[in-house]
Amino acid sequence: MKYRMIEKDPFTIVGIKRKFLLVNGENLDGIPKLWDEVNANGTSERLYHLNNGNIKGVLGVCVANSNQHSDEMDYWVAAEFEGEVPQGLNHLKIPSSKWAVFEVRGAMPHAMQNAWKQIFTEWFPTSGYRHAASLEMEVYPKGDPSGDDYYSEIWIPVL
Repeated sequence: MKYRMIEKDPFTIVGIKRKFLLVNGENLDGIPKLWDEVNANGTSERLYHLNNGNIKGVLGVCVANSNQHSDEMDYWVAAEFEGEVPQGLNHLKIPSSKWAVFEVRGAMPHAMQNAWKQIFTEWFPTSGYRHAASLEMEVYPKGDPSGDDYYSEIWIPVL
């Protein structure tokens, strides 16, 4: 797996948030449907244009419930943004972190889902790093997400 380490100060994202259950693969089914929706209704294009931060692309941000026994998560489709929150969008402050940033290549959603699996079953057990928080990000730059050569990233905070 190709990855790099990045130290990043706190930053803000703006976008939309949905709640997904983590049982019976509902999140694995529901999140791609959310992306279909935001791509069809123009939200993702709006977020590409609003992006004024260092992370270029639209973000998929996974925020686990603070209750460790919860079976749900918040998932954001967002962009890094500094300024007044645009109408119709919510905002979330992302804390400063050391991030392991993984390269993902291939068509969505399968390439992304396979990369997540590989990170947690292969990379974490052998890397010497621990997961630092409950927030993780996917970065989707402009391009054809159905293409075999599409480039995206997974950002995980580590200790």
